[in-house]
Amino acid sequence: MQRNRIEKLVTIVVLMFCFFSCNLEKQDEATKAAKQAERKAYIQHHLQDSYDFNLFSYTKDDGHVAHVGFPLPVILIDDGLQVFASSKFHHGETVAAVGDNHYKLYHGKIYKTDTAGTINYDEEHHPTNVKPLDFSITKGVVMIIITGMLMFFLFRGLARSYAKNGSIAKGTGRFFEPIILYIRDDIAIPNIGEKKYMKYMPFLLTVFFFVWFLNIFGLTPLGVNVTGNIAVTASLALLTFLLTNFTGTKDYWMHIFDPLGSSLPWYGKLVLYPILIPIEILGIFIKPFSLLIRLYANMQAGHIVLMSLIGLIFVFRSWMGGAMSFGLAFAISLIEILVALLQAYIFTMLSALYFGFAAEEHDHSEEAHAH
Repeated sequence: MQRNRIEKLVTIVVLMFCFFSCNLEKQDEATKAAKQAERKAYIQHHLQDSYDFNLFSYTKDDGHVAHVGFPLPVILIDDGLQVFASSKFHHGETVAAVGDNHYKLYHGKIYKTDTAGTINYDEEHHPTNVKPLDFSITKGVVMIIITGMLMFFLFRGLARSYAKNGSIAKGTGRFFEPIILYIRDDIAIPNIGEKKYMKYMPFLLTVFFFVWFLNIFGLTPLGVNVTGNIAVTASLALLTFLLTNFTGTKDYWMHIFDPLGSSLPWYGKLVLYPILIPIEILGIFIKPFSLLIRLYANMQAGHIVLMSLIGLIFVFRSWMGGAMSFGLAFAISLIEILVALLQAYIFTMLSALYFGFAAEEHDHSEEAHAH
C-alpha cells in the first residue's frame, strides 16, 4: 500500500516536470538565453564579495536598474593613499576619477585605467592593467566587523553576569552557556586533555561562534557569503596551522621526524624513513587544507543550490512551478541552518583534534623503565 502511494507521488512529480519542460520549450531561444545569463549573473553577484552593500534592486519603467543600499569606502595604495566612496563606480558602470588617477571596477576587481576606462588584455584575455594595492572595506569585511562586535558584546555580557550572579548566567547568556560548556567538555577536553585544553579554549570558542554567526548571516536576505570566500576560510585554517605547529611539543615533532621510534632498528629506518617522513611533513599542510576546503565548499555549494532553486521560480513562470521552487528553497534553507551549525562544529572539532596531536606528551621515564 505504501509502495503504491510512493509510485503515484513519483509519477505526479514526473508529469509536472514534463509539463513545465513543455512550457519552457515554447519560449523564444533569445529570451531563454537572456534569462539564463541574468540568473547566472545574479547568483555570481550573491556569491562574490563587493565594494558596496546592495540590499536589493529593481527595474524602473524606463528600463534602468535601481540599486538600494549604501556605498563602502575604497582604500587604495597607488601614488600615495587614495580613499573614496565606492559610489564613484556606479556599480561598475563608470570610471572613478580620484585626483589625476582613474580606476575601473571590472569583474569585481579594481584596475587603474584612463578617462575612457580602457582595459587591456593579454593573449589569454586576462586584463593587463595595473591593480593598485587594495585595502578596501568590502561587504565581507563589514560582516566580519559586525560579527566580531556582536561576539564581543554577547560574551562580555556573559562574563559580567558570571561575575555579578555567582557564576550563574543571565539573559542571553543562558542560551550560550550550554554551548560553551559543550565545547569545553565534549570537544576540548577529550581531544586535547585536561592539562592543556585551557590554552586552546579561547581560539576554539572564538572560531566556533565566528563561523556559526557568519554562516547564519549568509542565510539572511542581506546577501553575504563570507564563509563561502576561500580567502576567509584559508585565513581561519592558517590560524589553526600556526597554533598547531608553534605549540607543538617535542613528542609531536619526534612523531613527525621519527614516526616509528626505537621500535625499528636503524637499517629499517634507513629504508622506510625516506618515504614516511615526507608523508608526515605533507600531512602538516594537508590538515589545514582540508579544513579550508571543507568549510568553503560546503557553504559555497549550499548558496549555489539555494539561489538556483529561487531562480527556478522565474524559469517556470507559473504558480505551480513557483510554488514547488519556493517549497524546495524553503526546505534547503532549513537544511542550511543545520549545515551552518554543523560546519562550525566540524571546524572546531578538527582544530581541537590537531591541537591534541600538538600537545601530546609521553612519559619517557616509564617507557624506558618498561623497556
